Amino acid sequence: MTRKFIDCREFPSDTHCSVAISADSEEELLGIAVEHAVSVHHHHDTPELRQQLRQLFKDGMPPEHLPMTGQAGSSGASHAH
Repeated sequence: MTRKFIDCREFPSDTHCSVAISADSEEELLGIAVEHAVSVHHHHDTPELRQQLRQLFKDGMPPEHLPMTGQAGSSGASHAH
């Protein structure tokens, strides 16, 4: 089974969030990612938010450091913090 992750560092935000979350299943990752988005970034838990978050999941583990170029934002996915 391949771990999945989502990394807030890939998206500009006022809070400069440095959280990266990983899990063994998409459902587990989605649950904690929604909790984080709602409690920290003040999003509302909607089907649209859940769909957006799922689209941002990647296989593997988050890197220790993000590359300086090629960060998200150019992927077309919108993620407001």
